[in-house]
Amino acid sequence: MNQNQHLVLTVIGDDRPGLVGELSAVISAHQGNWLESSMAQLAGKFAGIVEVGVDGANAAALTAALGKLGGLKVTVEAAAAQKSAPAGRRLKLALVGHDRIGIVREVSMVLANHAVNVESLETHTSSAPMSAAVLFHATAELTAAPGLDAGALTRELERISHDLMVDITLDETIRP
Repeated sequence: MNQNQHLVLTVIGDDRPGLVGELSAVISAHQGNWLESSMAQLAGKFAGIVEVGVDGANAAALTAALGKLGGLKVTVEAAAAQKSAPAGRRLKLALVGHDRIGIVREVSMVLANHAVNVESLETHTSSAPMSAAVLFHATAELTAAPGLDAGALTRELERISHDLMVDITLDETIRP
């Protein structure tokens, strides 16, 4: 038996019933193990990312079969070496405010300036209660070095929240 490999698949195609079933059937047929995934329907498209464990002897055949899936574009990359859980502080950011261009850019620039890593980011828009305005919502799971100056980060986020006219909350969470 060859060494087990971890592959990261990115998947996109027109949304329709059965896509996840077709993808999982190909993975299973090549003795692949579906490990982690994040998938969503966005603007009529199905988009996802999947981590698969597969015996090295089956990796090439799995990759070829994924490339033949009708209606889906699948990109396959070897996963980086498995790392232990990230060290440092775990933070959660929540944002809500009137939708406008540049919100994600401004917030991500502040986080990068403080060496804060975005592990996950989910966003959506909704109608504001009792008005026709569109609200932008974002939640992010973040990791930072143990020595992060949380006060400086919070002050900078508060400054841009006034400029962007959004509410931003930043909380430290317990690492599982």
